[in-house]
Amino acid sequence: MNLLEQTIAAIEPVRQEPAEEVSARLNSVMEGDADTLGRLRSLLLRYIAITGRRHPAPPEKCTIICCGDHGVAAEGVSAYPPETTVQMTRNYLISRGAAANALSNYCGSEFMVVDMGVAADTSDVPDLIRRRIAAGTKNIARGPAMTREQARQAVETGIELAAQAIEKGFDCILPGEMGIANTTSSACIAAVFCGLSPEEVTGRGTNISDERLKKKIGIVRQALTVNQPDPHDGLDVLAKVGGFELGAITGLILGAAARRCTVILDGANTGAAALIAQALSPYSTGYLIASHQGTEKSHRYTLRKLGLQPLMNLDLRLGEACGSSLLAPMLEAMLTAWDVLDRLPRDPVEAPFHQEYMSQTPAKITNKTFDFYLHTMQDLDHPAMERCQHRIDNLSKPIYSLGYLEQIAVELAGIIGDEQPEYGMDRALLCFTGRHASPLSAQIAAAFAAHAGAEVTMAHLREGLPPSAAFDFGREQAEYLSLTCPLLGLALTEPDPDLPFGTSAKQLRRALLNPDGTLRYPADTFLRHAPEVWQPAISAAIGAIIAAAHNSSFILLDDEATEIIARYTEQLCPDVRPYLLHIQPALLQTKASLPGGIIACLGFGLVEASLHMLNDMRTFTEARVAVADDGPGAGRQLS
Repeated sequence: MNLLEQTIAAIEPVRQEPAEEVSARLNSVMEGDADTLGRLRSLLLRYIAITGRRHPAPPEKCTIICCGDHGVAAEGVSAYPPETTVQMTRNYLISRGAAANALSNYCGSEFMVVDMGVAADTSDVPDLIRRRIAAGTKNIARGPAMTREQARQAVETGIELAAQAIEKGFDCILPGEMGIANTTSSACIAAVFCGLSPEEVTGRGTNISDERLKKKIGIVRQALTVNQPDPHDGLDVLAKVGGFELGAITGLILGAAARRCTVILDGANTGAAALIAQALSPYSTGYLIASHQGTEKSHRYTLRKLGLQPLMNLDLRLGEACGSSLLAPMLEAMLTAWDVLDRLPRDPVEAPFHQEYMSQTPAKITNKTFDFYLHTMQDLDHPAMERCQHRIDNLSKPIYSLGYLEQIAVELAGIIGDEQPEYGMDRALLCFTGRHASPLSAQIAAAFAAHAGAEVTMAHLREGLPPSAAFDFGREQAEYLSLTCPLLGLALTEPDPDLPFGTSAKQLRRALLNPDGTLRYPADTFLRHAPEVWQPAISAAIGAIIAAAHNSSFILLDDEATEIIARYTEQLCPDVRPYLLHIQPALLQTKASLPGGIIACLGFGLVEASLHMLNDMRTFTEARVAVADDGPGAGRQLS
């Protein structure tokens, strides 16, 4: 047997027994509330099934960027010229200023770049792994991209690269790709395996114009008509409409699966490679984890065909292992939490929280207090925001391709008055709770906060006092924290530690929202309609939001209950809106309903990643990369 056949023969189904044991233990220790972890629980169980270990070590990550040119680029289906492939290859390893570099730095991953078929001389690029099959593929609009033997060679190269990485101690591969026009190939691949039309699978790629998108759809249709790829033969599909870098990623998936290692998929292109791997070995999909839902039209169908659910929806339209790099720390956070949970109740971790208790004798709050905060809010620094946006637009990537990460960086620039905020900012989690917090909730919060590097203040509310007292308590706590922490997570726990997790969200949703999710009451009267038991927490959260925004902190919201309160606060005081980061379900789709700060802590990671983007990437000029000649980037990006 050749290498490909040997590898396929070695791939076995993942073993579910360890995951089933962990699932049962989670249900036991969380007393039936394990489902409140949502897809974070599924992420943990999937990783445990892959590794076969009850307590796997954090993943040893290796980002592998596979580069190759596509002959179909000659049809003008991208916003960037074909020479961008070699320019970006140099950027990865000389300027080290691409999004892949920045987000690899963020997640602490080893970084490798492979020349699978760049149509230019790359001999001057240091540390480049040279496995070139040819100087780019042929034009799939005119005939096959490559020969069947070249397709096999591409896949087997990926298998060899996976083996080399695993032998060095890496057990989690984050595949990425660079190749102008490769979304044309991935659209073709998705159309073949998912049985869809060119219109259903063809997206804007590098953010092309409507006119060029129409042309791209026609090229995908032409490529499928000319080549007639066989959906039952993965190598045939790769050979006829694929790319050398997509073949290498297919091999990375197969090679990792054969050695029971994990692959975290990125966007549409890695998803297309996974479809080829699935056709060659259906068992290989068991070793895959999805990271995000990309904007390419094919990606949704690809994930469905693979049976994978993403945890993020960040409006990303860039490959380069960006989504994978964002997900890996979330997996690590969940592993940390599982290690803590499995030790309970015999061996709880120390939760070094600051404990603050509401006074029995509350200060008197007057209308002047509310007026002071509501009418003296700091203006955002709009010049800093404009300069930050200008820099982001000119970083070496398609314009707007990093979606919400770009918006986070710009918003933060306006809040703190710095056009290029640095990563590593101080952060704190403020969690309002009852007189006695749930010990289990505290243990989980401690795990996620420790992973996020956040100080935690547990602010204990007192019953029987007016809402104005809780407002003042929340205002006081946020006032203090926001003086030193530009990033402030805001969370609640259940007021009664014996209530099931998620009770507050359910009751506030029922009491304060319409069936379609809109706010039911005017902002100035909604509090009286809230269940009395939740009124102190609501009032404290409102006070905290207004005070933290007044002090120019970026406020990261937690679970659905916090979200509902924040939405009403935005109605009360519209000036706080730019200071609030709505995380779930706007950015994360974990479907977690566990309160206490886990979503806010994951949000800290997204902010950190956005600042790595802003600081670690290089501009087109600095990296010597061509700018867009089509779409919204044309004329705005400067060479």
